Amino acid sequence: MQLARLLNLSRRLIVVSAQLSVTLLLQANVLQAASGTLDRVRHTGTLKLGYYSDARPLSYQDEGGKPAGYAIAICQEMANDLKSELGLSTLGVEFVVVTTADRFNAVQQGKVDLLCGPSVASLDRRREVSYSIPIFPAGLAALMRVDVPAQVREVLSGQQAPYRPLWRGSMGLALQKRTFSAVTGTTSLNWLNSKINQLKIDARVLPVDSHGEGVQKVLDRSSDVLFGERSILLDAKKRSPSGGDLIVLDRFFTYEPLALALSREDEDFRLFVDRSLSKLIRSGTTQSLYRNFIGEPDENTLTFFRLSTVPE
Repeated sequence: MQLARLLNLSRRLIVVSAQLSVTLLLQANVLQAASGTLDRVRHTGTLKLGYYSDARPLSYQDEGGKPAGYAIAICQEMANDLKSELGLSTLGVEFVVVTTADRFNAVQQGKVDLLCGPSVASLDRRREVSYSIPIFPAGLAALMRVDVPAQVREVLSGQQAPYRPLWRGSMGLALQKRTFSAVTGTTSLNWLNSKINQLKIDARVLPVDSHGEGVQKVLDRSSDVLFGERSILLDAKKRSPSGGDLIVLDRFFTYEPLALALSREDEDFRLFVDRSLSKLIRSGTTQSLYRNFIGEPDENTLTFFRLSTVPE
């Protein structure tokens, strides 16, 4: 009996010890992030950058499995700037793949110093992370099959007759009993759910884990429309073997500039990030990267860049 009690006590001590170790490890990561990114990078000689594997052309893995994209290129330019800022002879850059589900936790826990998979800097998200100045003039758009019913395309493109109210009345009937998709954990999904509830549309929302999955569901007709950032949808259409069967509407449903997320506890690092981004825009580097990955920036995009900079 005594031996059984001792064994039971020993097991409890092991469990408590394991739980305590996990707690201390998490606290250490948080404290490390809060202690100052610039100091940590100076000490370790390594900058940790988070990125998405499936958000081309902004942040993705190329054919060789390496990080690539518009936001990645911007972050690499910033890493060069940080090396000079800290007076380091070399600076290692560690890229860490994140998902829409764990990206902000990765920032909070110090697993990444900067989230180079850009996200919408919403007020709700600012409870969890801080944000840089905007780096991309994003907006929500819709991807669908070219043979989608004409009324669905008309009502979503806003091209119906002016005497027919948008998404309401007889035209609204075109959206009933349809299936709409957006990537889990994105503002696109939040907007979609909110709009369907607001307009009282009897439709199904089918969340997907990636844009690639969403495109496939549209192609196989298990979803009628995929909502997401327009540049990502356009790139997905262009790269799909069945891209000729798809269309991305010209219409923007929202205006949601994208930015880089970082710890809320590190104003010194945020100041560096904003200064570096502003310098890249003023030098024309950001516009050149936009040209390489997105296409020729129009006048609205150039104005966006000019307005995003912060004066010295």
